[in-house]
Amino acid sequence: PRARVATYKVCWSLTDVADCFGADVLAAIDQAISDGVDIISLSAAGQYLVHPEDIFTDEVSIGAFHALSRNILVVASAGNDGPTLGSVVNIAPWVFTIAASTLDRDFSSTITFGNSQQVTGASLFVNLPPNQAFSLILATDGKLANATNRDARLCRPGTLDPSKVKGKIVGCDREGNIKSVAEGQAALTAGAKGMLLSNRPQQGKTSLAEPHVLSCVTRPQTESKYHPPAAPERAGSHAPAFDITSMDSKLKSGTTIKFSGAKTFYGRKPAPVMASFSSRGPNKIQPSILKPDVTAPGVNILAAYSLFASASNLVTDNRKGFPFNVMQGTSMSCPHVAGIAGLLKTLHPNWSPAAIKSAIMTTATTLDNTNRPIQDAFEKKLATPFAYGSGHVQPDLAIDPGLVYDLGIKDYLNFLCAYGYNQQLISALNFNGTFICSGSHSIEDFNYPSITLPNLELNVVNVTRTVTNVGSPSTYVAKAQLPGYKIAVVPNSLTFKKIGEKKTFQVIVQATNVTPRRKYQFGNLQWTDGKHIVRSPITVKRN
Repeated sequence: PRARVATYKVCWSLTDVADCFGADVLAAIDQAISDGVDIISLSAAGQYLVHPEDIFTDEVSIGAFHALSRNILVVASAGNDGPTLGSVVNIAPWVFTIAASTLDRDFSSTITFGNSQQVTGASLFVNLPPNQAFSLILATDGKLANATNRDARLCRPGTLDPSKVKGKIVGCDREGNIKSVAEGQAALTAGAKGMLLSNRPQQGKTSLAEPHVLSCVTRPQTESKYHPPAAPERAGSHAPAFDITSMDSKLKSGTTIKFSGAKTFYGRKPAPVMASFSSRGPNKIQPSILKPDVTAPGVNILAAYSLFASASNLVTDNRKGFPFNVMQGTSMSCPHVAGIAGLLKTLHPNWSPAAIKSAIMTTATTLDNTNRPIQDAFEKKLATPFAYGSGHVQPDLAIDPGLVYDLGIKDYLNFLCAYGYNQQLISALNFNGTFICSGSHSIEDFNYPSITLPNLELNVVNVTRTVTNVGSPSTYVAKAQLPGYKIAVVPNSLTFKKIGEKKTFQVIVQATNVTPRRKYQFGNLQWTDGKHIVRSPITVKRN
């Protein structure tokens, strides 16, 4: 409430997708700094920007560091290239990187097949008589003679035969980089009454509810043994998880099918669930920093929308004038966290960007609304910190985190020194100011709110962290666990007498005879005083 928002345009529709140029991103960040903003929300990620190979060639990293030097936190999208491992972007340690997960709300329609079996799919728009059955035709059976099965299956423009499709519901598969709204337009052009859109294996149980130009219901993929590709693909958003394996063998052309009207449902369980499209760690550029940092709602989000854009963003769609639309992606989860950061900045104006970031990370949860570990919509398995970072945000707890892991400009520069960057590059990032690297800093001891050891060479490693008290006087006790390793915290008790007091501790990680090699193990460290739980994920891989 009463927030003031300044908007900077950095992406332009020069092709069929938006293009975001690094120079525009930097210019926008510089202008925001000049305008005196408190938080920058950057909903642009790898699908639009060129994938950088280094933070010094990454415009977001450079611009975000300049913002940080002015005490401004930059919150950025993790990207929509999941479930491929290592696809996360905006990975600099001074950037707050946000993944996407579901709400307990969804938009659904019931699909009734001729044998009276029913399943539920994601849908925003069904404009068909609820009691009228239509004939289903699979796109491969309704294709033109010169169209390939692959192109027809994806309902690409010019592949469907109107004489076969007209008046029917056409069954299409969703492709990662093909917008499903475009598939719907192709079906409508061919005379289809509606579309049944099916996820492919990499999209798993994640289904989009999109503003299609015709009645459409999207159903999730059945259980599969799919392995993510080397080249990432973009996907959509989550619908209710259910098993329709029995449907696949019976889904044939000629089957009768009915769609119920689309409705909004609340209280869905489990939630949150990690969206399959949300980009995953590990961090390829700086693997000792866990990315993404946290996850937030990014699926079927009711968002403000341009009155001048069509509902589907297709040039053939004349439906305009909508102040809101349902959208998805880490571009939606990012502003959720930016808003939380703004609230914390208002309540705690003296907190640094790192302190705000720490408060949100250490109070995040890894449990869903059934009090079980958060699931991954991809293959319906348990999610890991490579999907959700520290967990799903809890703004009510972030207001009073108890302790924070704080960092300043010199800490970030020393981190770059420890990573082996030369002083000329570091000085250039630091506004050409002279900075002398200190030999006393190590990557492992960088005071980040998570602990990551990606290449454990020694049997025993000591990790140092410092926490700052931002609550009332209290004594915190440590509890740590990491499967396959011995882990200890020294000291395991910290007593604080005043706000601003700092305490340093060590986490000792020791490999054992049962420690797996070349495989990441996930654990956590918790400090608790009976009121606060200050939680940090631990991620370790032994070479």
